[in-house]
Order: sequence, then structure tokens, then C-alpha cells
Amino acid sequence: MPRTDPGERIYAIGDIHGRYDLLRDLMDKIGEHSSTLPPPESLHLVFLGDLVDRGPQSAKVVEFLWDLEQRTDQVIVLMGNHEEAMIQSLEGDASILQRWLGVGGAETIESYGLRLPTSRDDLRQYIRYLQASLPQQQMRWLRNLPLTAQSGDYFFCHAGIRPGVPLGRQARSDLLWIRHDFIDDDADHGAVIVHGHTIEPTVKVRANRIGIDTGAYCHGVLTALYLEDDRQELIAVTDR
Repeated sequence: MPRTDPGERIYAIGDIHGRYDLLRDLMDKIGEHSSTLPPPESLHLVFLGDLVDRGPQSAKVVEFLWDLEQRTDQVIVLMGNHEEAMIQSLEGDASILQRWLGVGGAETIESYGLRLPTSRDDLRQYIRYLQASLPQQQMRWLRNLPLTAQSGDYFFCHAGIRPGVPLGRQARSDLLWIRHDFIDDDADHGAVIVHGHTIEPTVKVRANRIGIDTGAYCHGVLTALYLEDDRQELIAVTDR
């Protein structure tokens, strides 16, 4: 059985996608779960990226987790591909902005109370409007989110890894975007990869990976994975 680092308790949280309501419910449930256990030597909440887009409350999710990370060293927030698209858009890439708007970026912009671009907008000017209007400290924080975390036999990232490539040499694009080349591979990756990115109706617990994106924005289910020593347990909340 895979194990965490000795004495470490971990709750890995799947893709939130703007569902602040589910995030708060899940945080309460994690707190209740942890309070029933003996105090650990260390405890970490690992968020697997895709905090933003698609759901209605991305601004609240970002503010909540940004503030939480300022107040405790128990929070690790990883970057997802939707954070990358958001940041690249804010850095002036108009082509990425157009794609981002169509995959949930529009909902994120609206969650900040900002207007969406129209066909009459010069996108370069619109990007300057976003740069001036979005919370700068939080945007810097998003820009600098780490890509991976590790504990014992577990390796945490947003999308997955490139099979056959050592974990320490994974490409950023694969960690954020890979899908079927990773999902469909049964090889031993040198660690159990805990990931989100690919929505599956139920959590996939396999020998080489555990996928915990249960579709918060479309299925109304947000899932966390509890890990401690050789123990594994799923914790989920739903809007149904």
C-alpha cells in the first residue's frame, strides 16, 4: 500500500471551478473529519488546481484560498490549466483570452463584477481593463502557484504526468493539460499520481493514479481524498 510521509495527514481537493458554496461545505466536512482523529504531526490541504471558470463564484474561491494561504502553512494550492489560461490572458495574449472566455473565463470575469468584451472592443485595450480591475495581489499569487507536491508515495498535480518521464522532469504542459496518454496508461509511475482535470462520474482509485475531479460545476459534486500513512478515504459534498 502507498503511504504518505510519516506523521503527515493530507486532504487533496479536486477541481472547484467557481463552486464556492461546495468548497465551504467541503471545508466544514474536512474539519469535522479531522477532528475525529488523533492530532497529526503535520496536516496539509492540497488543492489540485482549476479554482476558477465555469462555475459562478470564482472570485470568492480565489479570495478565500488566497487569504487562507496567507494565514497558515497547511495550505498548498497547485496551478490548473484554467489558472494558466487566465494568467496568460492577463499577460496580453489576446488569442488565449478569446479561447479562455469560451471555456469558463466569461463566468470568472463576471464573478468579479466586470463587463465582458463586445465585438466592438479592441482586445488589447480590454486586457488592460482587466489588468487594472482584477485584484493584483491575488493575480500575482495565481501566477506563482506551484505545479506539484509530494508526500511519501503520492505525487500531486493538476492533470497528470507523461508516462515514462521521471517525475522530476515532467513538462509544465503535461502537468497542466495531459489527458488520455496518462489516463489510459497502467504503468507504474514511481508514485501514485493524485490528480484532477479529467471529470469522471466516480473517483478512480487505481494502482498508479487516483483521479478526484467529480465535476463540481456540472455534476454538483466536490470531492476530497484523505490520506494518512497507508489509509485512504473519500469525502464528498453535493448540491443535491
